[in-house]
Amino acid sequence: MTGKLRWRRVLVKLSGEALMGSQDFGIDPETVGRVAKEIAEAVSLGAQVGVVVGGGNIFRGVAIAAKGGNRVTGDHMGMLATVMNSLTLADALRRLGVPARVLSAVPVPSICETFTQRGAERYMEDGDVIVFAGGTGNPFFTTDSGAALRAAEMRCDAFLKGTSVDGVYSDDPKKVPDAERYDTLTPGEVLGRDLKVMDATAIALARDNAIPVIVFSIRTPGALVDVMNGSGRYTVISD
Repeated sequence: MTGKLRWRRVLVKLSGEALMGSQDFGIDPETVGRVAKEIAEAVSLGAQVGVVVGGGNIFRGVAIAAKGGNRVTGDHMGMLATVMNSLTLADALRRLGVPARVLSAVPVPSICETFTQRGAERYMEDGDVIVFAGGTGNPFFTTDSGAALRAAEMRCDAFLKGTSVDGVYSDDPKKVPDAERYDTLTPGEVLGRDLKVMDATAIALARDNAIPVIVFSIRTPGALVDVMNGSGRYTVISD
């Protein structure tokens, strides 16, 4: 069944907001369960999957800085929010019978393991889904940058970025109905046109490690598996 897959080893990036469902804050168990089922289906097809979840559904570090607070403190709080989301997703995967491990860049040993590349490689080869928590472990870096870093460290075939829309647009399609949708882009075009799909550091990391970035809608049921099979709607960012 692995022959169906366009990409075998992938890093899936989910925003924290993707776990909110229709709520305004926090974690929607039904949404988490649906996402976990899609990851489980990808694993059943032979995929090796790493996941990075943001923390914006719980806390954003930049919110502290915007009100005059310490950005480093705010980012540390945001890292802890990603640990909470990661634990939730890993638990949902285990309940489906999928072995899952949370590896955090920020050491919280009483809750989950601390990330090492060698340990993550071993677990992924064993078929475990790895949920990478804590971003890069450093302030001033987004979870998109953390996801691109983990994709490079794990030598992933693709970086799948799940968003609320089905690709990259010239403008926010929710605000600009006639915004142009792109099927393919180069990293240079994303940076040159200042397209707000992810931060420049993440784009540069993926480009420098020849990892294609696939932008798709995680809100569309079945979209993740469609992307893994090379079907569905998405934008490919690659040279």
